[in-house]
Amino acid sequence: MGHNNTSATTSVVQARQRFASVDAGSIEPINISESQTQQSLQPLNVAEAVVRMLENLGIESAHGVAGGAMAALWGALSNSKIQVLNYRHETGAAFAAAEAYFASDCPTVTFTTAGPGITNALTGLLAARGEGAKVILLSACTSAPQRGRWAIQETSTYTIPNDGIFTSGTLFNYAITIESPAQLPQIFRRIALGLAQPGGFVAHLSIPTAVQNSPVDSVVIPQIGMHSNSMGVSEDVITQTIALLSEGPFAIWLGFGARNASAEIFELAQRTGAAVMCSPRAKGIFPENHSQFIGVTGLGGHGSVMTYMQEQTPLRTLVLGTRLGEPTSFWNPVMIPPGGFIHVDSDPEVPGVSYPNAQTFPIQSDIKTFVQALLLRLPTDFPSAPTLTLPNPELDEIKEATVPLVRPEVLMEAIQKVIVEGSDAIVMAESGNSFTWSTHCLRIPEANRYRVSTGVGAMGHVATGVVGAAFARQTKAVAIVGDGSMLMNNEINTAVKYGIPAVWIILNDARYNMCHQGLQMLGMTGPDAIMPETDFVMVARGMGADGVRVEEESDLESALEIAMKSSEPFVVDVMIDPSRKAPSKGRNQGLASLGIKSAPSKAQSAQISFPNI
Repeated sequence: MGHNNTSATTSVVQARQRFASVDAGSIEPINISESQTQQSLQPLNVAEAVVRMLENLGIESAHGVAGGAMAALWGALSNSKIQVLNYRHETGAAFAAAEAYFASDCPTVTFTTAGPGITNALTGLLAARGEGAKVILLSACTSAPQRGRWAIQETSTYTIPNDGIFTSGTLFNYAITIESPAQLPQIFRRIALGLAQPGGFVAHLSIPTAVQNSPVDSVVIPQIGMHSNSMGVSEDVITQTIALLSEGPFAIWLGFGARNASAEIFELAQRTGAAVMCSPRAKGIFPENHSQFIGVTGLGGHGSVMTYMQEQTPLRTLVLGTRLGEPTSFWNPVMIPPGGFIHVDSDPEVPGVSYPNAQTFPIQSDIKTFVQALLLRLPTDFPSAPTLTLPNPELDEIKEATVPLVRPEVLMEAIQKVIVEGSDAIVMAESGNSFTWSTHCLRIPEANRYRVSTGVGAMGHVATGVVGAAFARQTKAVAIVGDGSMLMNNEINTAVKYGIPAVWIILNDARYNMCHQGLQMLGMTGPDAIMPETDFVMVARGMGADGVRVEEESDLESALEIAMKSSEPFVVDVMIDPSRKAPSKGRNQGLASLGIKSAPSKAQSAQISFPNI
């Protein structure tokens, strides 16, 4: 796989080991003027010093779009050990940076120029914050003497709000404008601490154009090492947890925050006999083909979860690493067990936020650390759950075709066989019907194989993020996307430039079909969600990639096999029957509960999904 740096490519495994192994306590000062190589006798400038410190923090890749205002910063990145990928749009670069982090567990950088470069990236960075990624935004901004004078792409308080973009807050865990080299030591100590904490960390360093070139010959920069800190849990909390869980049958509800504790959770389930369910983002953390797995909750989820909650109601539910927000729970009161929740999360504000009226025992801890401590103290004679047959996710009967187009259920069967079971590729599903079909139909056997965005849920997240994931894994990553998302934002051209073997499977139905079907089910007429049909194979080939169009179901498996064997970016353009109702009933009922009137129909009542009451 190519890149535009002269340094040798470092494998993701090596990057992950390097990031995890450096000691956070080893902070030794080095003088920048004494750290130069023989290639340059000049002192570093601010841009070069910033990049040097990013290297020290374990950053291995940077994803962005450059511009004149950040020329010095772009040059410093491009001549460093950090692998630089230049994208076609800042939003896509930010999505790709976030997904590169999730694919590698190695923090990433995204970079932009001033003005629109920053604002274009904000959606991707908002998603990164919501998803729990570790991403640092490097941007340019207008130098002090030019502010308020209508500079080109002026970026100052005269043109862009300062609060929340250039200051810490809802969007950024940490944000600052670097006005002097003297700020660098404290800034990078703060970033090192942020990256070392459990959960996500999204930072913004904005550097005025003139400051990027300022020399730092007299500034002492710390050599900052770091490692990920595990948030422990006290013996008293473990004792209380065991006491609560031993009072009666309990279920385990998994979220994305539990993704690094798969083995421990499996052992806990085996030893206790607990039923296990998961959020859409947590698919695969517990094997979906296991007899104790009762299904996915939330958008695109399974009715088997409701069958369990109503017919074999647990006394309590142990919640691990999920906010239990609308995409995961629809805030359905049936999901509240009589004894309430034991809710574990690294963020102390998460337990109780979605179900404020439910009895909740909150625990702030890293999930892996908590489950390990629980297993160590769990008695050998811990009462196991009753030997009842648990309901498992339903295998829905595929109804007969009514038009000569591909049924999405049949496409999902082919993806399951060829990609999920036939490869180790990451499978990513875009927001919309792609999300609901994939979440409902696919059965993921292991952790960290499935990615969806449920918080921001931006269209284009997966269509561009797949490039970052495939790059970071140095292997195939597959995006299941709608035609609307591919038209909105994709980075096929970037994948071609760097030889990244990303695969796009496009549900091509010439409409925003979640909107189209939702409007029909809610009985609304007038709004138009139709778009002209696009030939995505022609688009892909026009950018230097390859692809195949699938119009018949009999061609699905061979097309997917060709895509998976291809060494170049590849598009599978699947002509989908738009009349097939996606499993999104819960979402539509949730909208109806907010006052959007619904017109019930036979099709609506028969639709399968995790229901909302």
